[in-house]
Amino acid sequence: MKTRILTAAVGLVVLAIVLLFFNTILFDLVLAVVCLIGIHEVFAAMGFGKKQWYLYALAVPYTLLIMLSSSDPVRALVLPASFVLLLILNCCLIAHTKTLDFGKLSGYLYFSAVIVMCFYSLIHLKRCLPIETYGYDAVYFILLTLCFAWGGDSAAYFAGRFLGKHKLAPVVSPHKTVEGAIGGVIGSVLLGMLATAVYSGVSGRFVFLTVEVTVGHYLLVALMGVIASVLGILGDLFASAVKRQVGIKDYGTIFPGHGGILDRFDSVMFVAPFVAIAVRYFFYFVR
Repeated sequence: MKTRILTAAVGLVVLAIVLLFFNTILFDLVLAVVCLIGIHEVFAAMGFGKKQWYLYALAVPYTLLIMLSSSDPVRALVLPASFVLLLILNCCLIAHTKTLDFGKLSGYLYFSAVIVMCFYSLIHLKRCLPIETYGYDAVYFILLTLCFAWGGDSAAYFAGRFLGKHKLAPVVSPHKTVEGAIGGVIGSVLLGMLATAVYSGVSGRFVFLTVEVTVGHYLLVALMGVIASVLGILGDLFASAVKRQVGIKDYGTIFPGHGGILDRFDSVMFVAPFVAIAVRYFFYFVR
């Protein structure tokens, strides 16, 4: 427990430092590196090694292209690059029919796509809400995403530990309980509301411009917290299901007491895209 708490504390400090460079390319680069580490964890989890080095080598430039596609010329390359990547992967499967398992390759590509979607969603928030127009609202929504995911995850852990009696998904994750899941939903909602109250400040307005915060916004944040908590549990169970099928305990050891990148960000995987979609289509229309 002490190791987990210390690692979490160090992680929050690192997060704060990264956010200091939010409006620079460094922020995008850090997310791209974290994304690539996660993809490598999947690469290893699927049993791929030095003989299949080309699979990860192909993922590196493509991931960087997606994560750093801030300009129109770069974004225009995404579609042709995706097509070329698929053609190369098909050729790899044909050339290595006896050694390259299609099921593992499909799992690797699918999981990698989920990871890219997760971290790109955070960059997407930055691009949809530029500081020049929206102040630091994008930072707020990124932190809100983490509050929903990690706050709900922590609340679920403690609620399950002290109140848990009914198993939620015993085959996939024996320690998760229904009571823990309910605690996670409550934790996500409360932490999301707290983050909104802190960011809106005493004036009732988002600190750096934009719209006034009304009761409607708090209700929307609460609803988002409920949905995000469920999505966080889904992401956690998805990652756990993959681990059980491939026979590993953790995806990595980069975080002592927590495992790898995917062990720490599994609850964020589906929450980040959801928040990005909600912000893009709903949030600023609420009054």
